[in-house]
Amino acid sequence: MAHIDGTIFKRMIMNASAAIENNKQPINELNVFPVPDGDTGTNMSLTINAATQELTTTTSANIGLVADTVGRAMVRGARGNSGVILSLLFRGFAKHIKDMKEIDGAAFAAAMRNGVDAAYNAIMKPSEGTILTVSRVSSEQAIEVASENPDADFVLSEMLTFANDALAKTVDQNPVLKKANVIDAGAKGFCVILDAMNRALKGETISSSAEVTDETSDAADFSSFNAEDIKFAYCTEFIVNIENKDNGHDLSKIGEFNKLRAVLDSIGDSLVFVEDDNIIKIHVHTNNPGKAIEESLKYGYLSSIKIENMREQHTEKVIITGKDPVRPGERYIAPSEKKYGMVAVCSGEGIEAVFRDIGADNIVQGGQTMNPSTEDILRAIDATPSDIVLVFPNNKNIIMSAEQCVAMSEKTVVIIPTRTVPQGIAAILTFDPDLEINQNREAMIEAISEVRTGQITHASRDSLFDGKRIKEGDYLGILDGELITNNKLINSTIRRLAREMSKKPTEFLTIFYGCNVTEEESNEAYEIFQKEFKSAEINMLPGGQPVYSYLISAE
Repeated sequence: MAHIDGTIFKRMIMNASAAIENNKQPINELNVFPVPDGDTGTNMSLTINAATQELTTTTSANIGLVADTVGRAMVRGARGNSGVILSLLFRGFAKHIKDMKEIDGAAFAAAMRNGVDAAYNAIMKPSEGTILTVSRVSSEQAIEVASENPDADFVLSEMLTFANDALAKTVDQNPVLKKANVIDAGAKGFCVILDAMNRALKGETISSSAEVTDETSDAADFSSFNAEDIKFAYCTEFIVNIENKDNGHDLSKIGEFNKLRAVLDSIGDSLVFVEDDNIIKIHVHTNNPGKAIEESLKYGYLSSIKIENMREQHTEKVIITGKDPVRPGERYIAPSEKKYGMVAVCSGEGIEAVFRDIGADNIVQGGQTMNPSTEDILRAIDATPSDIVLVFPNNKNIIMSAEQCVAMSEKTVVIIPTRTVPQGIAAILTFDPDLEINQNREAMIEAISEVRTGQITHASRDSLFDGKRIKEGDYLGILDGELITNNKLINSTIRRLAREMSKKPTEFLTIFYGCNVTEEESNEAYEIFQKEFKSAEINMLPGGQPVYSYLISAE
């Protein structure tokens, strides 16, 4: 086959998606770099599957249009470090051939090389011996052979050979791979994709099945890596939907984006920063996902937020049942060691620590603007070593996702419908292990009703809230979901909210200050609350939460 049009390219992507799905587990077993969390195959599969979903309604024979659909969908659906790099390869590929109706092998190789350039440019600190190396070497060598024979089937076949040769060398190019004595997982996935695309050119169709189509006996020993060695624990991903009007940022200037890149680079590693039309796709490993989110909110609203604890993922990989490690994608149900266990949804190191101190067995990362999936919550329930698991969603938007777990879990799951973090803390403090579950639930519901929750946040854009007009940059004072005040000055907002909250008798006031609040600023806030709550016991604690500068619990 000499040329590739949109119809053929669609078949190539469909083949690639099926092949990655069939081989994701062997690829997962190689995944020790950049973090030994065993999810590269899964992330690559989810990323390319985002493209196949878009292609189901695409009938164009124009490869430029089809490739554009693929590239855009993969950027938006990219998961994990490997998935984001894969999306960059295909987005750069699409941009190179955007005006072409069909391409030959020479154009395919050149387009893939353009994708490689896009990937290298987006990654702050690219590492060799990875998918980057294999895609670069194979596309460069394919460009050379295409000068002799530009037919698509010849060039792609040669490119696959070059890619497999480069893949075999990755074990010696990266010290982490050398330690584990395995090839790179992302690079392996790239070769699986190339092979599937080649087979599509030959008329073969790959179907998704449980069978592995590219068997590998290699697997990393994840127990040789310690979870404590993972310097930055949270794999943080999201999309910034850019707002370019009256927001104080001239986003036409690349310098504005460079400021955001610099901040993200300063708080973690494995940063991938993808600018595409009106969005920025961000991937970063960090110990402070809240700061990454807060900084990015200055540029627009966020979507597709995912935060995963890679230390927990690594630990799951080395849990032993008999002699076989628990594999990602398979559910591990922790054996029961007690009657009751608890799962809390929250974000912020300080708030997480409080929930653990008062009895939460597992924490699910989430909260306002960061809604975890039902699967995320179910995994935490599965990992809780008890017969009965109490779940505290701590956000009204998460309650429904949590409720889906009741029918899905083998354990007895009870959802306590907490709508705020203070409600969750109050509910857990009411828990009595000697009571039956219905008695505990009733006591917790009553405790929730007696807690008042204050929140201080800021508006990222002009909007309406409770019928009131909000200006971007305003600080908002919210009491039990009702907007009390908005002001350009945070201390004025705190003062007005404190005055409103103090109208009801209060014995205990607990204030968590957020990730972007300094100790000096928190001291000023403490003095304001102290003036309004003269007889209450006040505790000011570092919550480290994103979105909210202050979370206040009044009881």
